Amino acid sequence: MPVTLKDIAQRVGYSITTVSRALAGYSDVAEPTRQLILDTAAEMGYSPDATARHLRAQRTDTIGFVIPTHGPRFSDPFFSELLAGIGNKAAEREFDLLVSTRAPGEEELIVYRRMVKERRVDGLLVVRTRHQDQRIEYLAEQGFPFVAFGRSDLVGADFPYLDVDGQAGVRQLTQHLIDLGHRRIGYVSAPLDLTFASHRIAGYREALDANSIPFDAQWVVVGQLTERSGYEMGRELLIQSPRPTVIIACNDLMALGVISAAQSLGLTVGRDVAVAGFDDVPLAEHAHPPLTTVRQPIYEIGQRICDMLIQLLQGEGELLEKPHIVLEPELIVRQSCGTASLPDRG
Repeated sequence: MPVTLKDIAQRVGYSITTVSRALAGYSDVAEPTRQLILDTAAEMGYSPDATARHLRAQRTDTIGFVIPTHGPRFSDPFFSELLAGIGNKAAEREFDLLVSTRAPGEEELIVYRRMVKERRVDGLLVVRTRHQDQRIEYLAEQGFPFVAFGRSDLVGADFPYLDVDGQAGVRQLTQHLIDLGHRRIGYVSAPLDLTFASHRIAGYREALDANSIPFDAQWVVVGQLTERSGYEMGRELLIQSPRPTVIIACNDLMALGVISAAQSLGLTVGRDVAVAGFDDVPLAEHAHPPLTTVRQPIYEIGQRICDMLIQLLQGEGELLEKPHIVLEPELIVRQSCGTASLPDRG
């Protein structure tokens, strides 16, 4: 069985990224470290993949972006904003953008492998990172350039990323709702394999704990980040007795579904029940009522991760000043959470 970068990394005790950069001759790896890795690779009989060598020799001036979506293609306003930021920055830097859409899973991973092996792109952008993310593991093992929007708990993977502090954002949002008098706070989570889902629900629980409000598992459900799943999960929460007086959704699209569910049950959002989301997509401000949410600068994030990747590809990023960036989100209060007294909030 051929020796991989992962095998060498485990032997020397450095990350796969460090091993890859040492073998490729990048100057940001200390000379003693580089020599140790080179000696270990030779001792283990490592032979670089011919396709990978070919990739380094030729450029396509193209960036790859695989949108991991369960819903209709390009219907998610989050991805529309992110894609606009990526595309405009790529054009500004004179790069092309190759976009594909696949449901998360093995089919998605096949697209990553094809883009790498067939030299379709020079680098990839990875979004909605997951626990033990196979995409990141594969790209790191191949020594293929990529930048992620989101962190990962993959052991031994050190890679450039930009993320938003969702834990702090949801904690602030939940505290705002508690300050309005809410105690029965429902929560519609993202799929639990997504890294940001863990961060955001941790913020929700922290705010409950800080205010001595018991965590109630019956008021926490898991959606699929679509408006339809928000509707279904929101209805499931709202038919309970007693029902939550407020529902936080892990993204705006699900929050809009929760609003629809509440209205279908004859409830007035902002008076009978409060609803809040996360993202601040353009639709949020124009919802009925306008949606209280946590803003992350989606368009700017698209621009920044694209620029980080191009820096790596053009050699500007051998010593990225900030390879790990975590942005602070902003609470945006609108009418959907109400300020008037809601009935029976206790």
